[in-house]
Amino acid sequence: MTGPTVPLRQLVLKVHSRCDLACRHCYIYEHADQSWSSRPRVISQETISRTALRLAEHATKHQLASVQVILHGGEPLLAGPTRLRAICEELTTALRGVCALDLRIHTNAVQLGERHLDLFAEYGVRVGVSLDGDRAANDRFRLFANGRSSHDKVLRAISLLDQDRYRHLYAGILCTIDVRNDPVAVYDALAALRPPRIDFLLPHATWDEPPLRPDGTDTPYADWLLTIHHRWNEQGRPMPVRLFDSIVSTLGGGPGLTEAMGLEAADVVVVETDGTYEQADSLKTAYDGAPVTGKDVFQHTLDEVARHPGITARQHGLDDLCATCRSCPVVRSCGGGLFAHRYRSDGTGFDNPSVFCADLKELILSIDARTDASATRPVQGFDALADGSDEGVGVRGLARERRDVTRGLLSDVHHEIGARAGEPWERSWQLALDLGQRDGALLEALLSHPYTRTWALRCLDEAASPTHLSSLLAAVALPVGAVDRVTVPTHDGFVYLLGLGRLRAEPGSSEVELTAHPLGGPDWEPLHRVRCDGLDVVLDDSDPHRDCFGTPVTGRLTDVEVEQWMHVLPQAWTLICKRLPVVGSRVAEEVRVITPLAAPPDPEHFVPGGGLGALGVRLDPDPERVAVELVRGFRLGLLDALLDVCDLYDESDTRTGRLLGDTYARAATDVLRDDPERARRTRAQWAELSASGSLTALGRRFVDGIGRSL
Repeated sequence: MTGPTVPLRQLVLKVHSRCDLACRHCYIYEHADQSWSSRPRVISQETISRTALRLAEHATKHQLASVQVILHGGEPLLAGPTRLRAICEELTTALRGVCALDLRIHTNAVQLGERHLDLFAEYGVRVGVSLDGDRAANDRFRLFANGRSSHDKVLRAISLLDQDRYRHLYAGILCTIDVRNDPVAVYDALAALRPPRIDFLLPHATWDEPPLRPDGTDTPYADWLLTIHHRWNEQGRPMPVRLFDSIVSTLGGGPGLTEAMGLEAADVVVVETDGTYEQADSLKTAYDGAPVTGKDVFQHTLDEVARHPGITARQHGLDDLCATCRSCPVVRSCGGGLFAHRYRSDGTGFDNPSVFCADLKELILSIDARTDASATRPVQGFDALADGSDEGVGVRGLARERRDVTRGLLSDVHHEIGARAGEPWERSWQLALDLGQRDGALLEALLSHPYTRTWALRCLDEAASPTHLSSLLAAVALPVGAVDRVTVPTHDGFVYLLGLGRLRAEPGSSEVELTAHPLGGPDWEPLHRVRCDGLDVVLDDSDPHRDCFGTPVTGRLTDVEVEQWMHVLPQAWTLICKRLPVVGSRVAEEVRVITPLAAPPDPEHFVPGGGLGALGVRLDPDPERVAVELVRGFRLGLLDALLDVCDLYDESDTRTGRLLGDTYARAATDVLRDDPERARRTRAQWAELSASGSLTALGRRFVDGIGRSL
């Protein structure tokens, strides 16, 4: 099967090919592939430079919003701070202005010290630490070559990483499962270290070399993990556990969060110390030479590697799986398991279920039975919304969800208030139903307008008239000729048409019949439109329901004020597109209205009343301040729409709610400002938010995503 090249968004960079531990379960040194022994110990400067250029070239061609680079080994700290600095600098320089760089390191941490962490703080390198649990569990395999324990050194490193000045670098703990270890003791030991995330990893195995099953049961790994899942739930899920979160995500149709779950296309490539490209490291457990691509950074682009048969074999979802997997009820969650774990040397190769098939099925079905879907399953694109890398899937999904919520509110208005509103409401309601049946796009336009929802909520609070529905219908139906005429009510002497403007009515009239003829004349006051480089918005200074931002709105704009808006808004938009291109693309896609405010929104109590479609902004001669308000408003609108469908925190805890909104907004707006002190305060605020006990499991996952963007 062929198709467009799937871009590679994750690169594992081997910076040192040897290790200072002799872990007996290591897939690099102890399994079938032994290519490490013929490679340079340390990556060269030339290889670093070529890798950075290849990655920048690939990101530019595919217009990637971000890429992730994981410094790996062997043990990457053996490369030394000087070489690690050169790597960080080369990658950062090559990708500056191209896309965001998510730089990480996976380490056993026995050498991790302040010199390393100061370097990582300088370049934003997040640190994942390998630790298999308490001392007894860890010392089963993770020993020095002379048999000494590594446990105390790792704990000292983690205590350093957990200090306030380095906590933002702490990515989490990776733990390889051994079912002979006590699962509760392992989990409790890891949880006591306050990791931002725990990643439990199934040991690498194949059908030729199956995993240990010491008690002879069919699902010892599921049983071990479910014991931890129960303990984790009892404790209120104090940190995200990637495997559990991945299962919940995939059950809800979301992403797998890890290479070992879900049906997403493979997008990872490895660069070894000699510059050769390899497939996923886990393939080393299958057979000697399994990860080989025959390509290197000196002669081949990443596009060429992306088209390698071994990588494309994991890019077509269900079609790449064996018949057994395709017919399995949990396949969309497990995705067939890790590719390497399917290998069998009988000629079937990787065309098999995972050797952990029974465990995965039991784990997924059990967690599904324990899970409250409405509270813990994310929307599509959830993680990309959290870290700001969403390329449209998440925002468009939220827009659909918001339309569904608004549709429900309209239905509530009809059932609770419509009967009391009498014939004018019935006439409008029937027209809305007719338009929806004839042309769903017209109804979608009505539901999408940001102030439709505001008006519906006010109707339910009996603070607005339901007859305004006819004004909304006239605005979407008359311009396209879907109806010949609509009778609409007046408000303060005007007829208001959403997104278009207002028409002065005859004195004393309570309603006006509008026809499909173009509006004009001295009584028509259209909204002013601003178009610039993809942005197309109206300055709404007339809609009677636009005052929903927690800050007073302006009255009608003067000619001078309109001219000022026309001058400053394009400059602010240029700044957003330059510094936050991904956010800019989403704003251009969703925002149709800017409502001028009389004062800047209160950062402590900002109300994103316009949702995704309208932003409340105060006119300011400084384009940067206008850009900040635009981005802040959009981010808070996203969060507001997300909270319609996801429980992120206990909403009785208003402080956590304010902290979540402000931190999510600042994670983006700080990019518009050159203010290191403000960025430092944002990181400190994120750390405070991360420690909140009011966050749900999804909330912790969302906050972790905010941390990635920082």
